[in-house]
Amino acid sequence: MDFFSWPPVAAVLDAAYRLVIALSDAFAGFAGPASGIVAVIVLTMLVRLILLPVGVSQVRAELTRRRLAPRLAELQRRHAGDREALARATVELYRTEEASPFAGMLPLIAQIPVLATVYALFSRATIAGHVNSLLGEHAWGAPLGTSFVGLTGVGPGIWQALPVSVVVLALIALVTAVSRRVLAVPVPDGSATPNTGVVRALSFLPYATVVFAAFVPLAAAVYILTSTTWTVLERYLLRRLLDPARPGGADGTARPSISR
Repeated sequence: MDFFSWPPVAAVLDAAYRLVIALSDAFAGFAGPASGIVAVIVLTMLVRLILLPVGVSQVRAELTRRRLAPRLAELQRRHAGDREALARATVELYRTEEASPFAGMLPLIAQIPVLATVYALFSRATIAGHVNSLLGEHAWGAPLGTSFVGLTGVGPGIWQALPVSVVVLALIALVTAVSRRVLAVPVPDGSATPNTGVVRALSFLPYATVVFAAFVPLAAAVYILTSTTWTVLERYLLRRLLDPARPGGADGTARPSISR
């Protein structure tokens, strides 16, 4: 069974379709042929605005993990030869502090359905039984329903469409590089962070997003670019609002970061 044809999912997809069409029509006056891509950007910003409380909880969870880092390091030293005891002690510490080590994953999980919806909007020939006119949307000659990899099937128009996709992918790579510095996990002075090497290795994982964006429709890649940019700005501002100990905060003390 086609998941997107299931009535509840099809209804949500159709509502999203009509919203994108309305946004595209609203911006057609000044955005011209790029109104479709502007509609995707605005849609992304609306979604991220709705998820702002989730972003706040993510930053608070990050600050909690930083505060607990010295105690977690002590637990690692104390239970160096007993993984089960370490796991029990770690769970007990988070329970006592009323915190969760997985709290920071919520924003990513919350966006998966949205990204899947954008992907479906610009990849399906029909939506809720009617023709999907979004597949005809272009931005400066690049079809929003075609991926960077899929441009090989565009024919002679590839040379007009290729620069747009390349610019979007390059911007995703740039924002990802910036995010590795701006969103790096702070380490309290004089403490060791458990599994620092693992965290450093995982800090390179976001670059896989560039590869993923090359295989999804251009509209979905624009969603990824807009959402990633929003994340960098949101976390940068929230850290300074919620944590005065950050650089430029109340105590003016700079904190080292594990990704450097």
